[in-house]
Formats: sequence, structure tokens, C-alpha cells
Amino acid sequence: MSKKILSFTSNDVEITDITPVYRGFFTMQEYQFRHKCFNGEWSPTIKREIFERGHAVGILPYDPEQKEFVLIEQVRIGALPTSSTPWLIEIIAGMIDEGETEEDVCHRESMEEAGIRLTHLTKAVNYLSSPGGTTERVHLYVAKTDATLAHGVHGLVSESEDIKVHRVAESTAREWLENGLIDNAAAIIALQWFFMHKTTLLEQWQTK
Repeated sequence: MSKKILSFTSNDVEITDITPVYRGFFTMQEYQFRHKCFNGEWSPTIKREIFERGHAVGILPYDPEQKEFVLIEQVRIGALPTSSTPWLIEIIAGMIDEGETEEDVCHRESMEEAGIRLTHLTKAVNYLSSPGGTTERVHLYVAKTDATLAHGVHGLVSESEDIKVHRVAESTAREWLENGLIDNAAAIIALQWFFMHKTTLLEQWQTK
């Protein structure tokens, strides 16, 4: 059974006010808005606090010779209330700074967080991380790298980063997905995309 999707025009949402609630490392804004309902009427005015952190890029480096991914591990205090440990296995990622392209971020963050270089940069997918509470959109890439060069602890001291690099076999990464050891959205989505598109992806890389 098909689902009818409400078409959107700029007249379907009316923002009446945006008020800064907090400005620090990130920004919180209070939105007041109303929207066209499915029955054709207008909603009452709704208030929502929205987390403004900009937009991000995530990179999943893969070595087809070694059949390994380069993943990273770092502490994420937001995981503490619901996880057995706040040290998470993640993909390389970073925020898009003003004037940067997504590809710029891929190369910059790969050097800063893992000390590796990328080739065959391939856009995978992009998604809204949590649109009920933040405007952030995450752009995911897969890239080729030499995993034998990935080792050590990296990160910017100025950003209090303490990032451990891991070389992870394909079979291990799949096991970590299935048993829930990897439980953050960017890593799950990137790895699942890779396993879904692996054959086509590697064929494309061979022709470049």
C-alpha cells in the first residue's frame, strides 16, 4: 500500500520567531512556528529548542588489499548514561568549516584523526542526524587508503582530542555491527552502505 506524501511549499511552514537560547561551543535556538496539517488546517504555534552545530562529514577509509577498515576510538560523554563505556568505535568525522568543501573535510580530518591519506573519495549518502532537535546533516564518504600506515593516537590538543586508530578486518567490523559494539549512527550507516555496495564500489575504484 503506497503512502501519500504531503507536497511541501514555502507557504506550508510559517516561522514566527527564532530566539537565541544559548551561545557557546554550540548554539541553541528557540523556534516558534506553525505548519499546514494533513487535514488542510493550520497547527497552533509550536515552540521547539533546536541545537545548531553546523553540518558534518564522516569518512570510512577502506584498504582493498588488506581487506581492512580504518576506524577510530574516542570518548563521547553523551554515551555514558546508556552505554557500558563512553569510548566508542567510530568512523573519522568532522564539522564543515566556513569555506570548506565536503571533500576538504574528508582529507583534513583523515590526517588529523588517523594520520592517513585518502584516494578514490566516493560519496555514499547523507542524512539528518536527529531532525526533531537539530538542523545537522551528515554527509558520508567511503575512500581508499593504505591501512598499514594507520596506527597510534591522534587528534588536536586544542580540541582536547584523544583518538586511537584501529585497523579492523571486514569480518570483525561486520561482527561488531551485529553484536552492537558499534552503536553510533554514522558508523552503522557507513558500514552498512559499504557492505550493500561493496562489489560495485570496488569495480568503480578499479576503473579510476
